[in-house]
Formats: sequence, structure tokens, C-alpha cells
Amino acid sequence: MDMNTIEAVVPTTDPSEWRDGDAWLAGGTVLFSYGSFAFGPQPLKRLLDLGNAGWTPVTVSDAGIELAATCTVAELYNLPGSPAAAGSSWPALDLVRPCCDSFVASFKVWNMSTVGGNLCTSLPAGPVISLCAGLDGTATILGPGGASRSVPVTEFVTGEAANCLAPGELLRSVHLPASALASRVAFRRLSLSNLGRSGVLLIGRLDGGTRLVLTVTAATKRPVQLRFDGLPDADGLAAAIDGAIPADLYHNDIHGLPAWRRDMTYRLAEEIRAELAAPEGAPGLRVSGDFWPPTDRGLYAQQEGA
Repeated sequence: MDMNTIEAVVPTTDPSEWRDGDAWLAGGTVLFSYGSFAFGPQPLKRLLDLGNAGWTPVTVSDAGIELAATCTVAELYNLPGSPAAAGSSWPALDLVRPCCDSFVASFKVWNMSTVGGNLCTSLPAGPVISLCAGLDGTATILGPGGASRSVPVTEFVTGEAANCLAPGELLRSVHLPASALASRVAFRRLSLSNLGRSGVLLIGRLDGGTRLVLTVTAATKRPVQLRFDGLPDADGLAAAIDGAIPADLYHNDIHGLPAWRRDMTYRLAEEIRAELAAPEGAPGLRVSGDFWPPTDRGLYAQQEGA
């Protein structure tokens, strides 16, 4: 927590106040861990604090769900059981809790880490990246002088710890469209160790009940999304993965070698294809991934509401 170069903490949500040596501060779980040299060879001088932004964490409407960048993991986890979501019939809400569980988070991270922080850190294993990319999320980015632009989450993250943000730009929110939320979904995740960081995380969904959308994360340096006009057979799915993910795009770190991540991507993708090809709720399907079906994290919910 080496932040001894900070000269000021400035409460603001205005990108026009940005200058060299600044960093946006939301939950701070990564920023305070990485320290003053988190973003380059020059030390940070100021923190632009979003703590008093006052943005509504989660907004549910007929058009879908808007997640504020300052929405915490705990607030996101509570979404499926919230009064706001009670009237919806969106099957894809089932993805929220297993993605949150994929943080394998401490109490501090659970209650402080944010949607925006996870996206902007842009690590391959970022589970909010997985959730938002898998549901065709669109990021709203604010710039100086009232500028604003929208970027699909699949394009927001450009590589390991890299994204499309220009210096000073601020991630405001992510919109998850109702069309994606209405899809039948399947989730698979693998780690090399019990309660370890995700080595492979795949999300599948059936758009319109027939068109497969497969999103590969954690195994790759950035999200990779494959779209099919229908539901492919096993060979067609494998061939599509061959074409979409070159060998050098698979991530390589202590949490999994590229060859293992590649093999597990094919394995979990086929499990997802088989699950979505079968009648909903069909028994006997092979499931390699952990954290599925979602488990009750009532302890966290009680602590968050305390």
C-alpha cells in the first residue's frame, strides 16, 4: 500500500480535471495494492475520488440493466434477488452470482471492489468483464468537455491489463440489453486450484432461442466472442474456435499454461454447446466447471445489508 507520493485526493467525476499523475479512485482494492507506480514509471500524484459520485449502482428498466461503474461486487451479487429485478423474467440473471463468486473475494474486496474497477484493471480473469462481455454489454465512457462515447465490452478490453481508455477518460456505466438478458444461458469456469483465480471462463447463450453466442474469457488475454446463425455441431464449434483464437492469444501465467487453457476452452465450449442443445433442465449433462449452479452467499448479503 505504498501511496506515499499522493499530494491530493480530489472528489470529482469531471474528466476535465484530469492531469498527468492522476488516477481515478473507486473501490481502490487494486490501486492501493499496486501502489504509486501502478500505471507506469512515474509515481501517482493525485487521486480523483469517485466515492461521492452518487451514481445509482443498478438501474433496471424494460431496456435492460445499467450498472454504474461504482457498483460494488456485493451490490451486483444482490441484483437477482432484489425488488428491482423481481418482476423480470430474464434467464441470464443466473449468470450474475457465479460471475461474482469467481472473484473468490475477501470481505474487503466483496464490499469495496467495483464493476468499473474490474473492467478498467482489464485482467484476463476479471469476472465482471466475463459477465458484461457475455451479455453484449456496452460501456459508456466520459471524456473532457462533456464528451461521451460508447464501446462494446468485447472491444473495451484490448489485452492483458490493457483497454481502450485514453488518459483522463472515465468509465461511467455498462448497459446490459434486455435482448441478451432474455436468452437462455450456460456458464463454465475452471481454476487450477480450489478457490483459485479463473483459468478459463466461458459463457454461452441462445439469442432468440436458436443462435449460439459463445464468449471466451480468462483463458485469453482479451474477451473473444463467437456468433453462430444456429447451434453448431461439435466439429463446427471446434473449427470456429480454431479460427477465432490464435495460439498467442491464450494467456500464460501461474494460473494456467496456454496449452491447458486452450484444451479446457474446447472442453468447456463443447459442454456449453451440449447443454444448450438439450431441452432446458435435461439431466445427466457433463459439467466440468465449478460455481454452477449458483450458491447462496447469504452471509455476504446479511453483512452488506447490516
